[in-house]
Amino acid sequence: MHDIWNPWHGCIKISEGCEHCYMFYLDRQRGQDGAQIRRVQNGFDMPLKKDRRGHFKIQSGERVRVCMNSDFFLAEADPWREEAWKIMKKRSDVIFYLLTKRPERVEACLPKDWGDGWENVFFNVTAENQKRADQRLPWLIKLPFRHKGVMCAPFIGPVDLSPWLSCGQIEQVICGGENYEGARPCDFDWVKALAAQCRQAEVTFNFIETGSRLFKDGRMYSLPSKRLQSEMAWKSGVSFPGKPQVFKLEDEYGPIPPERLYQPYFGPHCQHCGGQPTCNGCTRCGRCEKNERAKKTLEKINSEKRE
Repeated sequence: MHDIWNPWHGCIKISEGCEHCYMFYLDRQRGQDGAQIRRVQNGFDMPLKKDRRGHFKIQSGERVRVCMNSDFFLAEADPWREEAWKIMKKRSDVIFYLLTKRPERVEACLPKDWGDGWENVFFNVTAENQKRADQRLPWLIKLPFRHKGVMCAPFIGPVDLSPWLSCGQIEQVICGGENYEGARPCDFDWVKALAAQCRQAEVTFNFIETGSRLFKDGRMYSLPSKRLQSEMAWKSGVSFPGKPQVFKLEDEYGPIPPERLYQPYFGPHCQHCGGQPTCNGCTRCGRCEKNERAKKTLEKINSEKRE
């Protein structure tokens, strides 16, 4: 299972949500400059990769998040985007999740045969605060996409999406706090208010993580562990499914029946994860089990030392 495709790497900060961007932080940790934008040579055609049996590694029905280390509609990526669109069209059996802070550029960047949109492309804009919601949501509503959503992350200010949720075009809203260096607090009251707006409009709402600083009931909580953040988001109980999302996917043989589509697997450690409702599933890599064994071994050693 593969859920991230980064055909290019690097970005340019353009709004408040970019201030403490995780990509820039992680690149600094590696001694790299996140502002250096480059095409990814090893992996540009990742959705077309096949296994030894000649089957696509990405299965029909999987959701693939695109450009998580950049922005798909970045001007500097204009020379590479047409090829990326061709890959998405060829894999019309896979759902490609696009997220941008540059919706004003989108219309000029669409393929010539776009029409009213491709069924396998799920278009999302970032709305980290009300200012950016007011700026980007009008573009989201008027652009020709069949599936639309909003990402309120990093969630750094209250947001009222109700004027746009009521139009019926938005299928999903994801919300999450900020992480890494300089993380700004996420107020749980903002989360509850946004969840109420989505519930009223019957739009799926997913609170995926608290961020490393959560303000709740007059108290500031420090949550450095990403796993703990997702567990706390799950325990809050604010996430809920709205109207079902239906992607009419097809391959070279025509429409794909539901029983042939990828079904995500969620292991024991996924059951209390806030991101599960909108996740592509567990990779079954074995790391969770390995970490659990290591944790038990450490507990045993500490217990023996105390004795």
